[in-house]
Amino acid sequence: MPLLLGQNPAAPATLNPAASASLNPAASATLAAATPAAAATRHPVEGSVHSWDLSTGVDGPGTRFVTFLSGCPLTCLYCQNPDTWRIRDGRRTAADDIVAEAAKYTGFIAAAGGGATLSGGEPLLQPVFAGELLHRFKHEVGLHTALDTSGFLGSRATDSLLRDVDLVLLDIKSWNRETYKKVTGRPLEPTLDFARRLARLGKDVWVRFVLVPGLTDDPANIEGVAAFAASLGNVSRVDVLPFHKLGASKWRELGRTFPLHDTPSPVPEQVASARRIFEAKGLRAV
Repeated sequence: MPLLLGQNPAAPATLNPAASASLNPAASATLAAATPAAAATRHPVEGSVHSWDLSTGVDGPGTRFVTFLSGCPLTCLYCQNPDTWRIRDGRRTAADDIVAEAAKYTGFIAAAGGGATLSGGEPLLQPVFAGELLHRFKHEVGLHTALDTSGFLGSRATDSLLRDVDLVLLDIKSWNRETYKKVTGRPLEPTLDFARRLARLGKDVWVRFVLVPGLTDDPANIEGVAAFAASLGNVSRVDVLPFHKLGASKWRELGRTFPLHDTPSPVPEQVASARRIFEAKGLRAV
């Protein structure tokens, strides 16, 4: 899934120093005062975290506090953060610490119409940890919540977890089953099943589609994704994301060959053409 360039997982999971200038002391103090009593009544929930950061315009509406969880069942050919694939490479982190960090930025985030997003990796590989974070972001910190997922592990998302999700960023990487398997190493159907479930629940969804020349750019393939998204009735936006090679260096650092090193990025007209296919189905494409 499309990701920000995160920290080295060997380093402690923290925000970069430049972001610390936007701290909200009142929110931080409120959360800190509540934490000891809460900790005394429950065991801390921990998970494997790659990094967290602030982003704007990529991971949901407004400015977002984005937590990147480690571990992913897919091996996407164009993944820009392959260093998130293995759950054991992440930093063991308590939910308390992440929630406390997010609380520092509530004033800044609220002013920008943003919220908190769980990304990865694949957040649903750690459903208990993901559910804890989503619940506390929403009810304790008061943030709009988003879940960025491939949907492949959608069956692990309980109804309780989904009740704490305001928006799902759902990556549908291809409509053609063979292409989907080639891109991800996994079958498409679990993602479609999850999309249908989200529609039954009336959950707001942004579909994300990566346009890769020679791989996912066939008009019939785009038409298939568009028709399916339009049939759901709960897709409020489609992000057509042009393929790029910004993560190629990470593949090299891991001793891997970037599979699409010879693939060009799509030209603007190719991106515009793909967006028109989605718009022709009545969808808002950006």
